[in-house]
Amino acid sequence: MLAQQIIRSQPRQLLGDSPAVLGEALNDGVNLSVWQRQLPLHIAEFAETLLALGEPLAESLTLEPVGEDEVQLPTLAAAYRDLSGHAGFVADISWLVRAFSCLVDARRIGLRLRVLDKPMCPRFHVDHVPLRLITTYAGAGSEWLQEGGMQRRRLGDPAAEPTDPAAIQRLVAGDVALFKGEKWLGNEGAGIIHRSPQATTAERRLILTLDWLA
Repeated sequence: MLAQQIIRSQPRQLLGDSPAVLGEALNDGVNLSVWQRQLPLHIAEFAETLLALGEPLAESLTLEPVGEDEVQLPTLAAAYRDLSGHAGFVADISWLVRAFSCLVDARRIGLRLRVLDKPMCPRFHVDHVPLRLITTYAGAGSEWLQEGGMQRRRLGDPAAEPTDPAAIQRLVAGDVALFKGEKWLGNEGAGIIHRSPQATTAERRLILTLDWLA
């Protein structure tokens, strides 16, 4: 029991350049796994072009993947299907949905694709979900803290936010991260502490999130 308490009090974060690292998020004692990938050029250019248009984008879908079948997303970002790279962009998201679904054996997944021009969650916090996939296609990536970077009991308190930039870890565009939340069985009190990047009003992001719903 003591050993189990030690593991839970010091959750780990794992980063790697292979998608296999994402599976580490399923292990006890790991509350974040990050696939540090380089976005294919045509997808990166599509995302940057979409942001440059200055148009809004906020789409939500509830998906019910079936086994290893390809996930069809015919309506996703349909307003931008004439942009070069759209098909590859949608195919990439379809692959991530299928991989996420297989990883957790999900029957239902919530997908959100959004263009953001301000931080959605400007304070460090934990998510009250089991597991959430987050990836930024263009713009600044999410920020997170290693364990001990902030007192958990003071989450949400502006005065307790870290002031040393070196203490704040940052994802970059292309990274695929699995954020383990408070509702993952055995991870209570150990959800990864994170926040939106502290972007200025001139900076925009294209971000995808996947939630395990059932």
